[in-house]
Amino acid sequence: MTGVELILAALATGAAAGVSESAGTAVRDAYAGLREVLRRRSAADSADGASGADGDAETRELLEAEEVEPGVWEARMRGRLLETGADRDERVLAAARLLLERADASGARQVRYEVSADQAKGLQIGDHNTQTNHFS
Repeated sequence: MTGVELILAALATGAAAGVSESAGTAVRDAYAGLREVLRRRSAADSADGASGADGDAETRELLEAEEVEPGVWEARMRGRLLETGADRDERVLAAARLLLERADASGARQVRYEVSADQAKGLQIGDHNTQTNHFS
């Protein structure tokens, strides 16, 4: 997963958790933290003149957007993340990882299996499975 993909996944997870009653305070706090780190990164980038005077405003607008066509938002946010270098900023990446970890406290997204299925026959992967095979 690239830095941009990580950040976009975290933002989507945080936005979904924000509208969920079941989302814990830790998730909402991590989401707010990620958004703040992104705002600061964009403000610093704008101050350097790298993205122009409107760079910080554009990032704020994207972070506050509530009803935007998902593909449009993702494309614009991807562009901003690349333009500001947020995809390579360790503080931003750490905040994104923290949000994803807190949103998935049970570890459901954690990689559990690494499988090489070359020439596999009757392969089954997962927890609590039952399988009966009859090969001839």
